This record gives sequence, C-alpha cells and structure tokens, in this order.
Amino acid sequence: MDSWLRVLILVSACLFPALVECRVRHYQFNVMMKNTTRLCSTKSIVTVNGKFPGPTIYAREDDTVLIRVINRVKYNVSIHWHGVRQLRTGWADGPAYITQCPIRPGHSYLYNFTITGQRGTLLWHAHILWLRATVHGALVILPKLGVPYPFPKPDHEAVVVLAEWWKSDTEAVINEALKSGLAPNVSDAHTINGHPGPVSNCPSTGGFSLNVSPGKTYMLRLINAALNEELFFKIAGHKLTVVEVDATYVKPFKTDTVVIAPGQTTNVIVAADQGAGKYMMAASTFMDTLVVAVDNMTATATLHYSGTLANSPTTFTNPPARNATPIANNFLNSLRSLNSKKYPAKVPQKIDHSLFFTVGLGINPCPSCKAGNGSRVVASINNVTFVMPTIALLQAHFFKIKGVFTTDFPGNPPFAFNYTGTPPANLATTTGTKAYRLPYNATVQVVLQDTGIITPENHPVHLHGFNFFVVGRGIGNFNPKTDPKNFNLVDPVERNTIGVPSGGWVAIRFTADNPGVWFMHCHLEVHTTWGLKMAFLVENGKGPTESILPNSLTKT
Repeated sequence: MDSWLRVLILVSACLFPALVECRVRHYQFNVMMKNTTRLCSTKSIVTVNGKFPGPTIYAREDDTVLIRVINRVKYNVSIHWHGVRQLRTGWADGPAYITQCPIRPGHSYLYNFTITGQRGTLLWHAHILWLRATVHGALVILPKLGVPYPFPKPDHEAVVVLAEWWKSDTEAVINEALKSGLAPNVSDAHTINGHPGPVSNCPSTGGFSLNVSPGKTYMLRLINAALNEELFFKIAGHKLTVVEVDATYVKPFKTDTVVIAPGQTTNVIVAADQGAGKYMMAASTFMDTLVVAVDNMTATATLHYSGTLANSPTTFTNPPARNATPIANNFLNSLRSLNSKKYPAKVPQKIDHSLFFTVGLGINPCPSCKAGNGSRVVASINNVTFVMPTIALLQAHFFKIKGVFTTDFPGNPPFAFNYTGTPPANLATTTGTKAYRLPYNATVQVVLQDTGIITPENHPVHLHGFNFFVVGRGIGNFNPKTDPKNFNLVDPVERNTIGVPSGGWVAIRFTADNPGVWFMHCHLEVHTTWGLKMAFLVENGKGPTESILPNSLTKT
C-alpha cells in the first residue's frame, strides 16, 4: 500500500473515534535557540520548542507517529528515536549521513514510523555534531489499551532525564578538541530534568522536585541522555524496584542503586513508604578507569512528601565512588528478561554469523595537532576508524549509488594481540566507510571486546534498528572455547545499548529481520566523534513485506 494512502486511512480513522481507535500521533519539533541559565551563567542553547530537556513524546504500542522537525538554527540537524525498531522505516531512524541527509537550516523533515511490538521508555535525541547535549527528551510508549503492565500498576509515573551541562558552547568544546587532537573538556555539571541542584559555587541553583504522597507508588522512567558519562542513580532511604530496561520488561528486583549508560533507560518503582520529609535523589558518575577525566559533580533533586515544609531538612545519601565496579556489576548481573508466555525471550540458539569486534582507542598522525605533538586520539572497531560519508548510507544502498561505502567491514580483528594486556607497538588505525553485509533473517552473534590501547574503558555500544540479547559478559580476553559454555540462552536481558566492560567483553545476539542500513556505535559522544562506529547492511528478504519501504513521507 502506498505510504500516503496508509496515512490517509489512519488519519481518516481519527475523524470517527466511535468506529475505530485513533492511532496516529502528531508532533511538531521546532529546533530553536533559547537563552538558558545554569550554574549562575547564561548561554544560548539549541532546544526543541524552547525546552531543556525537550518535550516528551507519548504513543501506544502499534501507533503511527508523525513528527515534523523544523530547523530554525544555524546548524544542520537530525533526530534519532533511540531504541525504536523502525521496522522497514530506516528513513525515519535519524542518524545524519547514515539513514538521512541532515535537515538544513530553514528546512524540515517528517519522521514517519509505526511502533511495533514495543512498550516502555525510550528517548529521542539529536544525532549530529554534539547537539545531543541539549536536544533530547523522553519517548514513552504505553501498552495497548486494556493491556496491563506485568507488575502492579503504580499510582503515578514521572519522567526523569539525566544529562550533562557545559558552561561553554558544546560545539566549541569538541571543535577545539579535534583541532588539538586531545580529549575534550568534561562537562561542568550533571543535571536531573535539566537542573543540577545546588552547587557550592552557585548555591542559588535550583533543582527538580518530585512531590509524592505517603503510601503511593511511583514509576520513574529514568533516561541517561548524557553525552559522555555513565551514571549512578539513587534515592536516600528508598529502595528501587527495577521492572524494565530499554523498553523491555525484566524480572523485577530491588536495589538501592541503578547504573545507567548514555542511551539506556530504566523504569523503577518507588514506594513512598518513609516518614514525611524530603529525600535526596542523586546522579553521579560511574567510571572505573581512573586515568580518564570525568565530571565529578553530583546532580541532586528532591523526593518531597506532601505536607512537608519547604524549609525542612533533606535526608542525604552518599553517591557510590566513581569506580564502584562491584555496585555496577551487582546491578547489571541482576538483569534478566521477563521471559513469560506473553513476553518471551526469543534468543537465537543457532548462529549464522559469529563476529568478534574489538572496540577501543588508537593514535593516528595529525601534523596540524600541535597540542597532540603531531598526533590525534582516534577510536575504532576492529581497527577501522569510521569515516562519515557525505551521502547517507541508506540512500546510497537504496538507490544503488556507488563509491559511498564498501561492504568489507572485517568480522574479526586484522591481527590478534593481548587485547586487555600490553598494547601493540603500532597504535595506528585504518580509516574507511565500511559496512558488514547480512542476509535477511540471519542470526548474528557479536562479541564486543574492549582493548587496553591507551586505556581500557567501558563503551556503551548502541545498535540501531534492533534489540539484542546480552548472552554473556566477562573480564579479560574473550575465550571462544570456554566462555560460550556459560552463556545465558534462556532469559538474558534484551537491550538496545550495552556497556562493554572496562578490560572485558560482552556477547550479544540478534536476528537480522529488519532490512536497511543500521548504525552501531559507542554512545559516548567523544568516541563516536573519534570513529568508534560501523554499520550493518541488512538485505531485503522475499517480497515487499520483507523489504525497505520507499521514502515518500519526508519531503522538506
């Protein structure tokens, strides 16, 4: 069916709500500058509709979502709907030069997609330059009408977006880093729903406050929209019951600390079961590589019980140490798919493509990088530093435009070494715009192995277009003979973004049932900028229902 006709039918249905449920959600995003004050200083930031964080998108499972993005700023813009499967609608995925050319100043783009088989919390964010620092927001997918949560329904819900704040212009920060060849400056603060909370050098800085009533339960939809830092989250005096991550239900478990990487989401239920008062919420950095500079500022907010006076003292909590790996591992090891009859974990048991990807840093020559002594830090997958094209990969694939990319991305590292031990003498990488080709419906296993080149580091890797199952995880070098014996192929957690442990590995599995060109990259923006990214080209299957839809609803 023609895409315009499909939308016309759905829009017509909205005119007759007595006959059929309206399933088309319309939004308009005006990308615009807004003067904003944080940390006692004001700067102009890029926003959507003048808000930081941006507006929350609400939809139900099976809804069609139409979002018109109008670019009113000087930068090129694109928006990614992080975690939405985008079944056959890669044109709406959003990463600039991967699935679309960016939206130029003064132009617009209509994102058109249907949410299929998903419910929970996701996020949307800019996917070009470093605009994600302020251009981001929540995407809440409600269950179908009449379908309950697989856990006791909370009395109330709230979106909690964690992020970072720079006093400087973030584009200037990364541009200076690229010029120097060195790492960019870290952020000046973290934020909870746009506010850092009081800080010592700016005590008047306000914070987010969540009002609660005794005896009620609250589902917090936690989102890490930060550019470069994994975060711990906790609430003084309260346990958190984890019920979902990355818009997939998990077996519920209680914890006092959540760890959440950039691009990840976590739904937790909090019972207001403490005495009246104010209780601190805290978001602080998790980084277990001490040689890497981080923002040590803890963002704070308040859980405020009804009837508590504004000047009442706050019950504080101590955030974990920044390198509290055991706390992070305890949380990550507790995650299991719900794997119920209604929500089964369809883990691929047999694998068609077994891939081994090293992820990490490198050093390449840069004669103009004086601060870097003629060298620059880069990042790579299987020693390939990705070069962004000027024509979108999906466009080149769909219209058979030659010379834009190649499909010879290596399935294994070009040479073996002690990945988590002494690095090789040559730290240089190769460069190229490469994709790995997959037949439709192929089953895939990817082992992501961190390397110790420059330093081991946790890499939150995001795969567009798919969810995947995290079947194994470990420290040190992956052993293909012994480690798979311990894989969880029954109820592994299902995600779209996973942290590769510092000095370790993680194994994921997915079925390539979504034709198109799909980005996979580190969600630390600095590493993406440095080239830690690649793409999967998934071929069309048999017939139109297994093929990419034409791009006919995005005209500017």
